[in-house]
Amino acid sequence: MTSTLKLQALGRLRTAPGGQLDCQIDFSDGAGTSRTVAYVERQLPPGGISAYLAARKSGARSFVLWADESRQARAAGLVTVSAGRRAQFEVLGPQGESLGRITRDKAFSRGVRTRWTVSRPGAPDAVGYKGRLFWWCVWWPFSLLLPFVIIAPLLSGGLGGDFPRGPRRIKWRAGGRIPLEFKSSGNTVHMNAPDLDWRLGAALAALIPSFDGWIGTPWDRRKD
Repeated sequence: MTSTLKLQALGRLRTAPGGQLDCQIDFSDGAGTSRTVAYVERQLPPGGISAYLAARKSGARSFVLWADESRQARAAGLVTVSAGRRAQFEVLGPQGESLGRITRDKAFSRGVRTRWTVSRPGAPDAVGYKGRLFWWCVWWPFSLLLPFVIIAPLLSGGLGGDFPRGPRRIKWRAGGRIPLEFKSSGNTVHMNAPDLDWRLGAALAALIPSFDGWIGTPWDRRKD
């Protein structure tokens, strides 16, 4: 059975004791019902928001997954191990135990597409690439026309919708299986392997949209 984790924005007016939370993650086991399992909040460095925003430009990320809206218990957390063209992130349990590691290799560093690797103790690495190569071959010629696609609606009085964006779907493969899949529609992570810890999938569901690019609206980029 496939389990699904979905990242959803809480909205500008949604606050909790101690300040604003950023997103929530809903879990569904495929039976048609879903429940909120985590609330996402950026974990700010000593320099505060400005220091976080400066660090994220190099690929650094840090956030907490709270088990409840009042921040009484941690479900998991994500910290940056290394940043740059190869960024590595450790997913930690509430006691600081490692649940797994996520590695992001930027496009053209280990292939033409952005590569995501999920590593877990006692399991083969799961490797996925951002977007299918076919759709990137379609997108790259179209991207040359993107400035005109953006400017024309502005001159006519508005955009009336989202900017067109490149392919974002990711399928991870490990040992001939597809244990994980990210779908940009709804920012969902599908877990197809019963032995996967949902907290690792939840961290992935929060991490990938934070690299949404200049056209997108990453949830962790807010300035307040």
